[in-house]
Amino acid sequence: MSSETRAAPLYCPYCGEEDLRPSETGHGAWECHACARVFTVRFTGLLSRAVQR
Repeated sequence: MSSETRAAPLYCPYCGEEDLRPSETGHGAWECHACARVFTVRFTGLLSRAVQR
Protein backbone atom coordinates (compact mmCIF):
# COMPACT_ATOMS: atom_id res chain seq x y z
CA MET A 1 0.00 0.00 0.00
CA SER A 2 1.50 3.33 -0.99
CA SER A 3 1.52 6.52 1.08
CA GLU A 4 -1.00 8.13 -1.28
CA THR A 5 -3.70 5.68 -0.16
CA ARG A 6 -3.13 6.27 3.56
CA ALA A 7 -5.44 8.54 5.50
CA ALA A 8 -4.10 11.96 6.43
CA PRO A 9 -4.39 13.21 10.03
CA LEU A 10 -7.51 15.31 10.53
CA TYR A 11 -6.21 17.50 13.34
CA CYS A 12 -2.99 18.43 15.14
CA PRO A 13 -2.29 16.16 18.14
CA TYR A 14 -0.87 19.16 20.05
CA CYS A 15 -3.37 21.98 19.54
CA GLY A 16 -6.35 20.29 17.87
CA GLU A 17 -6.48 22.65 14.88
CA GLU A 18 -7.12 21.39 11.35
CA ASP A 19 -4.66 23.60 9.43
CA LEU A 20 -2.29 20.76 8.47
CA ARG A 21 -0.06 20.44 5.42
CA PRO A 22 2.47 17.80 4.39
CA SER A 23 6.01 18.70 5.44
CA GLU A 24 9.14 18.40 3.34
CA THR A 25 11.16 17.22 6.37
CA GLY A 26 10.41 13.55 5.79
CA HIS A 27 7.98 10.76 5.04
CA GLY A 28 4.83 11.01 7.15
CA ALA A 29 5.70 14.48 8.47
CA TRP A 30 2.99 17.12 8.82
CA GLU A 31 3.14 20.85 9.59
CA CYS A 32 0.53 22.54 11.75
CA HIS A 33 0.25 26.16 10.71
CA ALA A 34 -1.76 27.04 13.82
CA CYS A 35 0.88 26.11 16.44
CA ALA A 36 3.97 25.91 14.14
CA ARG A 37 4.80 22.31 15.10
CA VAL A 38 6.01 19.58 12.77
CA PHE A 39 5.12 16.00 13.68
CA THR A 40 5.26 12.57 12.06
CA VAL A 41 2.67 9.84 11.83
CA ARG A 42 4.02 6.31 11.78
CA PHE A 43 2.45 2.86 12.04
CA THR A 44 4.59 0.73 14.34
CA GLY A 45 2.74 -2.60 14.29
CA LEU A 46 -0.03 -4.70 15.77
CA LEU A 47 -0.34 -6.11 19.26
CA SER A 48 0.81 -9.69 19.52
CA ARG A 49 -2.27 -10.67 21.52
CA ALA A 50 -5.86 -9.51 21.69
CA VAL A 51 -6.58 -6.62 23.99
CA GLN A 52 -9.32 -7.37 26.50
CA ARG A 53 -11.40 -4.56 27.91
